[in-house]
Amino acid sequence: MNKRKETLAGYAFLAPALFIFITLVAFPVLLSLFLAFTEWNFLSGLQGLKWVGLTNFKRMFTIDNSFRTALVNTVVYAVTTVPVSIFLALSLAHVLNGNVHFKKFFRLAFFIPYISNLVALGAVFKFLFRTDGPVNNILRSVFHIDEMPNWLSSSGLCRIPVICIMIYSGIGFCLIIYIAALRGVPKDLYEASAIDGASPIRQFFSITVPLISPTTFYLLIVRCINAFQVFAPINVITGGGKSGGNVSIVVLIYEEAFKNYKFGYASAEAWVLVLFILAVTLIQFYSQKKWVHY
Repeated sequence: MNKRKETLAGYAFLAPALFIFITLVAFPVLLSLFLAFTEWNFLSGLQGLKWVGLTNFKRMFTIDNSFRTALVNTVVYAVTTVPVSIFLALSLAHVLNGNVHFKKFFRLAFFIPYISNLVALGAVFKFLFRTDGPVNNILRSVFHIDEMPNWLSSSGLCRIPVICIMIYSGIGFCLIIYIAALRGVPKDLYEASAIDGASPIRQFFSITVPLISPTTFYLLIVRCINAFQVFAPINVITGGGKSGGNVSIVVLIYEEAFKNYKFGYASAEAWVLVLFILAVTLIQFYSQKKWVHY
């Protein structure tokens, strides 16, 4: 009897969390999977729901050029921002892990952009990259460039402010994780290698980098997932990705769902993004055996 009461009490404690999971996670996921195979304009109500099978997916890869452009842009953001942010964070963490004054100040200074609102950061970078902004003023005064680039409206250059925001906001998180990982590296290894005549550079690449490779692997996965979900910087810089050169998949999903009210097509795009992120993550997991040392 007591065992039964304990079981019922356990289920009672789990019930609120289970209810939240079903209503806010499981049900929306299953609903979006169903809508991905339908054509549904939200304004038409449930009577406008029409089953179309794989039509949405065929349209994405055959007719819809905007989706292919968004996919390429998303990959560009990931390829350019993830390695740079990880490299800069590792370099800064290695410096701050040594004998440097004002360590706490620098850690806080680099971490603040990560916890800052991306919309606020987007507004700051939008001001910096204006036609009459500080960036163009520096180019004009230092490099004597007469024709100033239009960073915010050019289909090619508008990626640069977004990439800068993603790198700037991502360094802080990677930095804190790397500092914690570097503190776990035994100092005896550095002392032994120094006796053998290893230079600081050799110590960094032969001792530090291999021993913190699990941390690098973790940050690589997290930063890739974040890069594939970029939205706020693009929305602020170009007002929702109207400049085709920088629209991402998440921005495209938002526009299809909440501007064009095509929830079926937007759901299909969302599931393609999920499968793409899953594929990239699985590739990283299978490739870790070659360079990650546990």
